[in-house]
Amino acid sequence: MAKGLVLVNTGTGKGKTTAALGAVSRALGHGLRVGFIQFIKSKDTGESRFLEDLAQDKTRSLHYARHGRGFVGKNPSQTDRDLARDGLELAQALAGELDLLVLDEINVAISLGLIGSAEVAEFLKGRPPELNVILTGRGCPDDLIDLADTVTEMIEVRHAFRNGTPACRGVDF
Repeated sequence: MAKGLVLVNTGTGKGKTTAALGAVSRALGHGLRVGFIQFIKSKDTGESRFLEDLAQDKTRSLHYARHGRGFVGKNPSQTDRDLARDGLELAQALAGELDLLVLDEINVAISLGLIGSAEVAEFLKGRPPELNVILTGRGCPDDLIDLADTVTEMIEVRHAFRNGTPACRGVDF
């Protein structure tokens, strides 16, 4: 079996989760077993609705879980920390059953202090050798970048929001 890769989608631009969803669709199209765990994001996003529906399709092997309540300020609650820890524990529990695991917005969870970078690094080092893992979110810590096989940085050149255009359902969330 091929060596599993660690991929990082980071940066200030849009498209980190969207790129991970492209990998999910590719993996599912090849009949692979996929896990998608969201940290931070709220329930009311197009991708969460899509993933919830897709996870119900028993002809596909997708495990979807959300381990965040949405926006977390600079002083996260214990509930936010507990949700993040539960998400990483779920990742550890599922690792042996999957071919691809997406840890969506885990970089943000780390930067907010919800979970430690060292804990994530330990998980990556101890995962089954054939498991591919995608980490998304702004501000990926250097120690995780050093562990990654592929790192992609999305860079914002222009964003309509900065010109006063409100976030667009189906495009931005």
